Amino acid sequence: MEGGGRPSVAQAALLAASTALTALVYSVYRQKTRVARGLEGARRVRLDGDLRAVLLEAPGRCVPYAVIEGVVRSVKETLSSQFVENCKGVIQRLTLQEHKMVWNRTTHLWNDYEKIIHQRTNTTPFDLVPLEEGAGVTVRVMKPLDAAELSLETVYEKFHPSVQSFTDVIGHYISGERPKGIQETEQMLKVGTALTGVGELVLDNTTIKLQPPKQGLPYYLSGVDFDSLLQKQESNVRFWKILTVVFGFATCAVLFFILRKQYQHHRERRHLKQMQDEFRQAQERLMREMKAEGGETLKNACVICLSNTKSCVFLECGHVCSCSECYRALPEPKWCPICRQAISRVVPLYNS
Repeated sequence: MEGGGRPSVAQAALLAASTALTALVYSVYRQKTRVARGLEGARRVRLDGDLRAVLLEAPGRCVPYAVIEGVVRSVKETLSSQFVENCKGVIQRLTLQEHKMVWNRTTHLWNDYEKIIHQRTNTTPFDLVPLEEGAGVTVRVMKPLDAAELSLETVYEKFHPSVQSFTDVIGHYISGERPKGIQETEQMLKVGTALTGVGELVLDNTTIKLQPPKQGLPYYLSGVDFDSLLQKQESNVRFWKILTVVFGFATCAVLFFILRKQYQHHRERRHLKQMQDEFRQAQERLMREMKAEGGETLKNACVICLSNTKSCVFLECGHVCSCSECYRALPEPKWCPICRQAISRVVPLYNS
């Protein structure tokens, strides 16, 4: 604690950081809870012949947050894999990722480092169609790359190790970077994949569209069923709730520690004031006795015990007010009982 009982800068910074972290974690928990509650409240609709009638009855021909399950089918042409034969899809993502080892000057260890040096995503319009053939209804999926969870299957993956000469190896050790190689990956959303779409379902003229919702809720195109998707979000909510409770307890512990220190400081100040009052009363009583008796004995008596003779000179203040026994009994750190100045050293007093 600093002077006046105020918390120190370190304690205040710790409390502020703990409070800020708790608020941040709590805000994430609130956001995750909102997402989970939104998913729970999403309307589940079937991709069948009654879907158009459901949208015609809905306000504005729109269901703001709906869940629909279907199979991916291309509207026009499909995208072909560059590496796998007879692999057709509607979304294709090609990624080149650099792998290398980087020397950490703090830990003196080589750490793995990964960096995407190139990524290209190709898309083509596609629909969701019913799992059963012959239903005659489709849902056009809009802006699939905006989905918070887009299930792409890795159809090709190959690692190309770096070829290094002896000179390159020496240079890499000097520079602190050792390239390991390039990883080439191709991911696709293949035709025929079962998808669970969660978003805004709207009837636009004769086309049924699934698009990102307008209420700020997440847009999903997931390869798992809706119950699994909801369970995953609820697991996230529980995780962030536990983190919020942990950080909340930590903040309360820091606050309790600071308040306890302040309370102890207040008790010490009250005890010191009480001792000062008792000392002042003893001084006043001593002065009255000196005036009444007029003797030299009380004048030279120790102001603490009032029985022994003064035998110490306190430096640096120079007061002569205590015997050697009472000086040794003073609590650490030792302060002059007259002026409350710190006692740096004591000189014995010899009366002739």
